[in-house]
Amino acid sequence: MRGEKLPYGGALKTVIAGCLSKAVLVAVAAILCTWITADAAPLRIVAIGASNTHGWYVGNEGAYPAQLQALLRARGIDVEMINAGVPFDTTAMMLRRLDRDVPDGTNVVILQPGGNDLRFFGTRQQRAANVEEMARRLRARSIDVIVYDEDIPLRFYTIDFIHLTREGHAMIAGTLLPRVVAIASRRPTQPRLKQVARGH
Repeated sequence: MRGEKLPYGGALKTVIAGCLSKAVLVAVAAILCTWITADAAPLRIVAIGASNTHGWYVGNEGAYPAQLQALLRARGIDVEMINAGVPFDTTAMMLRRLDRDVPDGTNVVILQPGGNDLRFFGTRQQRAANVEEMARRLRARSIDVIVYDEDIPLRFYTIDFIHLTREGHAMIAGTLLPRVVAIASRRPTQPRLKQVARGH
């Protein structure tokens, strides 16, 4: 009859409210999972260069890419570093292997052109053009590029005056650190290493 309450009306409202609450919780959980996944993505860096990038005399673990990775992680920045240094490479050789050695998903490329162009009778003009073309290609892929082509004091070289000491690599890593941190800080979600609570 008109005016009478439908049986189980209250129970039906409770069921509907419960379903809506669960839907909201699922939606919130999905958003949180997306944030967590994005936050978990490390900063991906590729170092392109020749024997000094590779770590001649000091090995990969002593070269500036590995030292830079350690400095970034000490600051709580999760980073994946690929050392793509190849001894004896000129900038023309680096340019030829650029697309192969810089995978999709790379955030930053550190380019250290080195001095092999001039040692192997290349010209400064062609070297500069190769460096510019590498930077152009990478930026077209939305990859940040840091070109490290500084004059390095002689005290940081080994006896051959071509290859760097461990201290020389540490100097480069320290110089690059603020530049990479600045790039990391501009990312929508900054990759951070998980902090593990320690008991007392």
